[in-house]
Amino acid sequence: MITLIGKDLASEGTEFIYLGPAKECDDCRFKSSCVGNLELNRKYVITDVKDNEQKCPIHAENIVIPVEVERAEIEVLSNSKNIFEGSTFTYNAPDCDEYCEYHDLCFPDGLIENDKCIVLKNQGKHKKECKKGLSLNKLTLGFVI
Repeated sequence: MITLIGKDLASEGTEFIYLGPAKECDDCRFKSSCVGNLELNRKYVITDVKDNEQKCPIHAENIVIPVEVERAEIEVLSNSKNIFEGSTFTYNAPDCDEYCEYHDLCFPDGLIENDKCIVLKNQGKHKKECKKGLSLNKLTLGFVI
């Protein structure tokens, strides 16, 4: 999908979390092509940068560039035992009230409850012990849309 992003951020491989439009976007003529296709709290990666520029008062240099984006892969720690590369599952956040150094991997940005995911890579057992005593695997996920 195509969106617009600040000129200084427009490079292939750049990842971002879409947190919603700025107030200034409400009356912008590019709103639908800029933020209209993006989903709130999703992680995207830029896959292609286009050549033209548009003016935008909220970005550095007051310029945005059209880019092609897709949902980014997400790394997560999971205690599910039946997960292997190529398998699909529905993401459910773990039942955990601990806050540890791995919290962001158990509750990663861009992944929402009940997302349909595919395991792109199972990186094996997580080397550090979970405070809850769970046996965790580190996974790289894609999305089933």
